[in-house]
Amino acid sequence: MPQDPPRDPSWFASERPLARLVARPLRRYLETEVAGGAVLLAATIVALILANSPLQDSYFKFLHTVITIDVGSFRLSEDILHWINDGLMAIFFFVVGVEIKRELVRGELSDRKKAALPVAAALGGMVVPALVYAAFNAGTEASSGWGIPMATDIAFAVGVLALVSPRAPASLKVFLLSLAIADDIGAIVVIAIFYAGQIDVGWLITAGVLTGTIVALRQIRVWWIPVYVVLGVGVWVAVFKSGVHATIAGVVLGLLTPVEPLAPSRWFRIPLLQRDEADDAEEVGAEEAHTAKRRVDLASSVAERLEYILHPWSSFLIVPIFALANAGVVLTSDGFREALTSRVTLGVLLGLVVGKLVGIVLFTRVALRFGWGELPGDMTLDQVAGVAALAGIGFTVSIFISSLAFTNGDFVSEAKIGILAASVLASVVGAILLRRAMPGDPAA
Repeated sequence: MPQDPPRDPSWFASERPLARLVARPLRRYLETEVAGGAVLLAATIVALILANSPLQDSYFKFLHTVITIDVGSFRLSEDILHWINDGLMAIFFFVVGVEIKRELVRGELSDRKKAALPVAAALGGMVVPALVYAAFNAGTEASSGWGIPMATDIAFAVGVLALVSPRAPASLKVFLLSLAIADDIGAIVVIAIFYAGQIDVGWLITAGVLTGTIVALRQIRVWWIPVYVVLGVGVWVAVFKSGVHATIAGVVLGLLTPVEPLAPSRWFRIPLLQRDEADDAEEVGAEEAHTAKRRVDLASSVAERLEYILHPWSSFLIVPIFALANAGVVLTSDGFREALTSRVTLGVLLGLVVGKLVGIVLFTRVALRFGWGELPGDMTLDQVAGVAALAGIGFTVSIFISSLAFTNGDFVSEAKIGILAASVLASVVGAILLRRAMPGDPAA
C-alpha cells in the first residue's frame, strides 16, 4: 500500500504563517514580474519597429480608430489608444490597488518601523526627480510634466535585479518591491490631484454613491462577485465621465478589496479533503463539491485570490498591450538632435537616471541618520544605491503620465524618448552598481 507523502515536505511548502503569507506569494510575485518584464520589453521593441517601418501609417491609424458604445441616451466614444489607456489600464491599476492594500494591511508597509525606510526612499525618489525636471522646465509650456520622472516600473526593475543579481538577499528584493509600491501610491495621488480634467460634480457624486454601495454590501457580507463587477463598471464609467482619470476607479476598487479571509482556516477541514483510502471509489456529489469549493474560497482572502488570478493577465497581456500602443515613437536623426537639446527630454532623462538615484540614497541616509528605520543585516547602502538606480526605470507609469501631462504631441514624443533612454541607462547603471555591491562577486 503506497504511503501518503509527508504533509509538509519543506518549510516553504508548509502552512506556517510566514511561508503561506509571505514566502510563497513573494516568489510567485517575483516570478511573474521577471517574466512580465521580458514580455513588456518584447512589446516595446515591436512598437518601436512598427512606428519606424513601412507599417507606420497603419499602426497609428489603427490606434486612432474610434470605437463607440451607444446604449439609449448614453454614449461613450474613444479611439483604441484611449480605450487601452483608460479602460485596460484601469484593470492594471486595480491590481496595483490590491497590492497596495495587501502591503498596507499585511505586508512590509503594515509595520511602521519596517515601512519607514522604503517610504522615505520612495519619497526621495519622487521629490528629487520632480525638482530636476522643474529645473529644466519651470515657467515653460512643458512645466506640467514634472510628474513623469517620479514613477518606477516594478516589472522592469525587478527583472533587471533578478538577472544581474540572482544572489541578491531577499531583503533587498522586498525593499525594492516596498519602495516601488510606495512610489505607486505617490503616482496615483499625483494623477488624481494634478492630472484630472474639468470636474463634473454630478458624475463624481454618482461615483461616490456607487462606491458607497459597494462598501455597504461588504458590511452586510454580500460576496456574490457579479454584483461587484456590475457596480465596478458603473464606478469606472462615472469616474471617467467626472473628469478624474478613469484609472483612479481601478485603484479605489482595489483598495476596497478585503485582504482578510472571510472564514477561519479551520474551514479547510472539509469532508471531501478528509476522505480515507476506502472512500476513493465513491463519486463526489455536486453539492459536496460545491461546498468544498466555497469553503476553500472563504478561507482565503478575496484580495489574494484576485491578485493570483489578475496579476498574470496584467503582467502578460494588459501592460504589454499598453506598451505596444504607447511606446511607438518615431525615431529620426532630426528627432534625436532635437531631443538632445529638448528641455523635456533632458528633464525626464536626468530626473529618472540622476534624480532617482540621488533622491532615494539621500532620503534613505537621512532616515537611517535620524533612526526612522534600519537596514536589514544582510543589506548594505551600496546595494540600496543599485536598487535606487534601477528605480529610474520609470517606463510604464512614466509613459502613462506623459499622455496625461501634455496635449502637445511634440512634448509627448520628447518625453517618451527621454523615458526610453532613461530606462536603458538606469538598467545599465543599476546593473553595474549591484554587481559591484554583491558579496563574493568578482567585480565587487
